[in-house]
Amino acid sequence: MPKKSKKSKKAKKSKPKKAKIDPIPKGFGTVTPYLSLDRAAEALEWYKKAFGAKELDRETVPGGKIMHARIRIGDSIIMLSDVFPGADTQAPSVLGNTTTTMHVYTKNVDKLWQQAVDAGAKVSMPLDNQFWGERYGKLKDPFGHNWSLSGGLSLRTPNPSLTLQRLRDRRYLSRDCEEWMLRCRLDRKGEVWSLALRVCYFLA
Repeated sequence: MPKKSKKSKKAKKSKPKKAKIDPIPKGFGTVTPYLSLDRAAEALEWYKKAFGAKELDRETVPGGKIMHARIRIGDSIIMLSDVFPGADTQAPSVLGNTTTTMHVYTKNVDKLWQQAVDAGAKVSMPLDNQFWGERYGKLKDPFGHNWSLSGGLSLRTPNPSLTLQRLRDRRYLSRDCEEWMLRCRLDRKGEVWSLALRVCYFLA
């Protein structure tokens, strides 16, 4: 039998390798929120004004409704679209409320907060220094979605007696939650205590 030439062996070795495809597109994290909206095109422009969003992509249908769009706020990508007939999600304008809150961490929370308020966001929880170590507040955008904004403060263990009294005065604290928090005070490092305060604040 004739021997195969060295040239043919080299030719086989020089075949181009298949390009490796990254299963996660560049710029995306593991979880990406997808907002359903009424008047998505207006919302997209509002997010630019309120939160400094950058438009990455926009696909529309005849008539101007958005079938799919991507924006970036800081280093995070958010997808959004109008709601179409037969969709398995609804806009807040249809539901009468929203089931989610988009949380934004920022270095200058006061500046971003004022920017969003000036753009027309409604304050649902005033921006303030909170007992868990963040300057935090909540807003509702003109399209019905909730946004919370915060920036870190110097972390320190809250004064248990003072914090409990403040929560009682504001009627944020149920009896069951208070008893649970008092049990959590047995933790000397304060970590469980701080977490208990934060959980009870939002569940009350």
